[in-house]
Amino acid sequence: MAGYSCENCALRAKYDKNPRSLLGRIWRWHAGWCPGWKRYITSLPEDERIALAERYDLKK
Repeated sequence: MAGYSCENCALRAKYDKNPRSLLGRIWRWHAGWCPGWKRYITSLPEDERIALAERYDLKK
C-alpha cells in the first residue's frame, strides 16, 4: 500500500464528511474511473476491500 495517497485524500475526506457536497461528488465521480484508486482498493485485504465497496457503493 505504500505510495498510495488515497487513504489520506482530502477530497475523500470531504466525501466522508458530506457526500452531497460539490467536492464530495467530484471525488465519487473521480473514484469511479481513477486507476490509482483501483490499484489502491485492489491492494487492500479482502475484508477491507469489501467494507470500502459497501461504504462507497462500488461494484467491486
